[in-house]
Amino acid sequence: MSALNSAMLLALLPELLVLALMGLVLVVDLAGWVQGRKLGWLTLAGLALIVLVSVTTVVPDAAGSVVWGTTLKHDALSFVFRMLFLIAAALTIFFVLDVPALGDRGAFYLLLLASVLGLMLMAMANDIVMLFLAMETATIPLYVLAGFFTGRRESVEAGFKYLLFGALASGFMLYGLSLLYGFAGGEVEFAALAQGLAHTDAPLWAVLGALMIVLAGFAFKVAAVPFHFWAPDVYQGAPTPIAAFLSTASKAAGFALLVRVALVAFPATTLPWWGAALAAMAAATMTLGNLLALTQTDLKRLLAYSSIGHAGYILMGVVAATKLGLTAVVFYLLVYLLTNLAAFGIVAVLERSTGTTAAAQLAGLYKRSPWLTLATLAAFLSLAGVPPFAGFVAKVWVFMAAVEAHLEWLAVIAVLNSIVGIYYYLVVLKVAYEYDPPADAPAIRVSQPVVWALTALAVFIVVAGVAFGPWFHWGEWAAMALFH
Repeated sequence: MSALNSAMLLALLPELLVLALMGLVLVVDLAGWVQGRKLGWLTLAGLALIVLVSVTTVVPDAAGSVVWGTTLKHDALSFVFRMLFLIAAALTIFFVLDVPALGDRGAFYLLLLASVLGLMLMAMANDIVMLFLAMETATIPLYVLAGFFTGRRESVEAGFKYLLFGALASGFMLYGLSLLYGFAGGEVEFAALAQGLAHTDAPLWAVLGALMIVLAGFAFKVAAVPFHFWAPDVYQGAPTPIAAFLSTASKAAGFALLVRVALVAFPATTLPWWGAALAAMAAATMTLGNLLALTQTDLKRLLAYSSIGHAGYILMGVVAATKLGLTAVVFYLLVYLLTNLAAFGIVAVLERSTGTTAAAQLAGLYKRSPWLTLATLAAFLSLAGVPPFAGFVAKVWVFMAAVEAHLEWLAVIAVLNSIVGIYYYLVVLKVAYEYDPPADAPAIRVSQPVVWALTALAVFIVVAGVAFGPWFHWGEWAAMALFH
């Protein structure tokens, strides 16, 4: 095997190991060698091994490298996000293990791993062909997972809506990419595409129109206004652990790809227009998401609109298009991913114990389960951006990135929206702490795997808010991939 082929295989080692794990899960499930929750533990062990092997053998250098022709970019940015997706999948499995008709199904673990494989390829995509193929590989299994509970009307409806809206968004993106391909003279690699568009004979309005069509596809992926409408219904109807994965790992992959496309694939002549469109989208997304969250009485819908608002905050770092902006985006996504997984994990516990996700079921939670109330406090105050939790630090950095890029007006809108966000998160905590539990309130049952996962996440939320240096340095290292 040549040195080039060895390097190519090494760069894709995490993805190849995920593919091997999929094969192992399929074989042992069909053969009946491992069944029930043991399939989940097997998948968890495989994911842990992949992360361990990756951080010891696959860490890229500062400059990174292009592998498999011009298809994939193996650099710090893609590596950080690939590890995040693996960790998100592992934490999702902790919340799934004791869910009936989900944690004991081999099909669930296969679909989850298939989606993770697509997400990892999205983070590495370096041309428009891989961009689209990776996005579809990640999204198609999620359509099935959203509607996994075929006996529940809400789940089937969620899967069907996600499929319809996702197919429409994919069509928009594919059409826009085909236009850019033609305008750029047949170039597919991001850097070559930027050069081709910079010297195209096509009028600027046509190029900008194609970019806006592509932006529509990205906006759907990250649930940004005006393509956010699918998120509340899908999150509410999907199995709660799947909604957690959708709102975190899938959104993070969309931003990882958006950052690379925005900073590499588009020429400088279009950047002012592209930046203006993203800034307007950021302002609208954070404002609409937070305002609509004020009226929600269902926790899953509240977290769905909250996630829309957070997409607006993250877009601020993308709009800044600076090293600090990209560092803030990576750090924010790390904090948001782990915090929102904790929030949805708490909702999953509540749903399994009470049969509903209504916020009113939190009444008297501090008496019924004090430790779960502490985890709720950490997760919701971090999402609200209250010190000393990690969410506060993440918001400060994206606000600073906006100010550094002379987007003070956007930073002011973000601060005002953060105040709105604090209100509806505190309303939820007020129900948990100040209201008395109903006389017929069911006991809160928390399985041991969920205890482990929520404890680890709550500790991270606190530690990363006080000593954020190591995690922020990961963001700086990832940013170096595009700003070295």
